[in-house]
Amino acid sequence: MCINIVVVDDDPGFRRIATTLLTARGLRVVAESGDGASALAAVRAHRPDGLLLDLHLPDTDGLTVARLLTGEECPPRIVLTSTDRTLWSREELRVAGIECFVAKDRLFDADLRGLFARSAP
Repeated sequence: MCINIVVVDDDPGFRRIATTLLTARGLRVVAESGDGASALAAVRAHRPDGLLLDLHLPDTDGLTVARLLTGEECPPRIVLTSTDRTLWSREELRVAGIECFVAKDRLFDADLRGLFARSAP
């Protein structure tokens, strides 16, 4: 089963690294975005299974993007990432519609396929 992902980060170098890593794990990156507005547009256009979402974006923050998407029909599974360690609890992230937080320096070790795979009903 193919798992489609949108990568959102304002750093093109990190988007390239994340795309390479996700692809190596058997996931398909269908779009990349550098800010919140284009991330919302990409998710609405591609309807991905998952969203790898940076916390700090030039026009908004990842929590705001996640909250907006969570209110839509069939939102993607969202994994928040940043170089900053979050101070939010798992409950606060869950309420925002975020599956989990993975620090950028831990992304290589994360079970990305497992994080983005939808559980069977």
